[in-house]
Amino acid sequence: MPDLPVAAISTSLVTVGPASYWMETTGATKNLVIESPETVEGFEGQMVGDRFYAPLTPDNALALRKALPNLTPTTFGLSLSVGFGDRLGICTPGHVEALNAVGGKIKPAFAQQSIREMGRTNRTPRNVLDDATWGAFQAGWTGPVGADADHLHTLEDIDRCVDAGYIFFTLDPNDHVNPEAENAAPARCEELARALDWSALNSSYDEFLATYSGHTIDLETESITLDDPALIRAMAKYGDALVQTVRMYRHLQSKGIEFEFEMAVDETDYPTKPAEHVVIMSELKRLGAFPVSFAPRFVGGFEKGIEYIGDLAELQRDFEIHAEIARVLGPYKLSLHSGSDKYSTYPLIAAATRGVVHLKTAGTSWAEALRVIARRDPVLFREVLDLSIREFEANRTSYHLSCDLAKIPANPSDSELDDLLTLIDSRQVLHVGYGTALTMFHDRLYECWLSNEDELTQIIRDHFIKHLEPFAAWA
Repeated sequence: MPDLPVAAISTSLVTVGPASYWMETTGATKNLVIESPETVEGFEGQMVGDRFYAPLTPDNALALRKALPNLTPTTFGLSLSVGFGDRLGICTPGHVEALNAVGGKIKPAFAQQSIREMGRTNRTPRNVLDDATWGAFQAGWTGPVGADADHLHTLEDIDRCVDAGYIFFTLDPNDHVNPEAENAAPARCEELARALDWSALNSSYDEFLATYSGHTIDLETESITLDDPALIRAMAKYGDALVQTVRMYRHLQSKGIEFEFEMAVDETDYPTKPAEHVVIMSELKRLGAFPVSFAPRFVGGFEKGIEYIGDLAELQRDFEIHAEIARVLGPYKLSLHSGSDKYSTYPLIAAATRGVVHLKTAGTSWAEALRVIARRDPVLFREVLDLSIREFEANRTSYHLSCDLAKIPANPSDSELDDLLTLIDSRQVLHVGYGTALTMFHDRLYECWLSNEDELTQIIRDHFIKHLEPFAAWA
């Protein structure tokens, strides 16, 4: 065991064979330190005495993943898992502390980011993965890690994330879901269904109906019988999405890597009906493109950064029937997207799925990190809020929100700024303002966060304990 200097971050110390690794801080700079009688091949840096100092570069993050294999992303299968969606790249230590506080058995995807979010934060897939690596190492995480290439829409997006080292891919065909089919007349649904690219599904309209018409799925609490109207409407709504999902899956297969994938249709206007769930997963299974998890559009409102909006009893039944379908047709996990701050939903979906579930959060770490700004630099916080209000219409694009700018308190005192991250309207506006705020105030924000790192970690820890505790008993 090496004699650690005062500047060492003690939680990061790990010894593998004759080599010890830890992180040190010198002012605002962090370095990886390696003490080893053997080679430090693969790392870039310099020897100082008997220790090797390596900056936190992408190449050194890759070398660290090779030296400490638990930091290399792996698949999780049906284990209960959580994606943390850190848009800042500095919140993983808080996530690790939250996991340790609730027992540490939940499988974490510390690296989880959509291409959309990467674009708004000027990050790349590799940035996200490397930041998660350094954060997990700093906090002393010794368990496995995942890496979720979230909400991918194109083959090019897949390529970028494969090259970066991701192993879990959320395939998002929402642009190909047809909302017209939700309320269209039966004749129109048939027209839409017949017009699908059936060759891409290795089938035909008539063959599809012959396969499923009259088929009954016996669940634990009820049965679902697939009649022609339900089948036709399901394919009119989701048929093109199935074509796109299979296309993306085949492309992933061609990469020759180990991977898992999720199909996500949560960002749509209408809930996924049980019969539609059955059709989607049955077709994917028939085509050999079977996901480890599925994110349907559940009933009610899953808006960014706030509690669930809707009837919890109705949502509980929706969770239960979708979970029963997942057990009968799979098993595979149900995935809860826009899961940040939906505290009332966590016990319900954990129980309904019996722990075969994936929780996906995004943005809530950014919103909570703003509490540090509110407390330590009120002037900067007000600038962030003003910018978020001015750019709200552009920032809200692609997000489900119901906030009202008129309800945001005018001229709050310094002591009231923290409360704006709890009040629904201001929290949502700030929640989706991350891209413009990080672009405009990047250096000032990070200077404040990094100067108050312990406070940031504590805030993130406490916030995520509330997310993780309802799932911990099922992990």
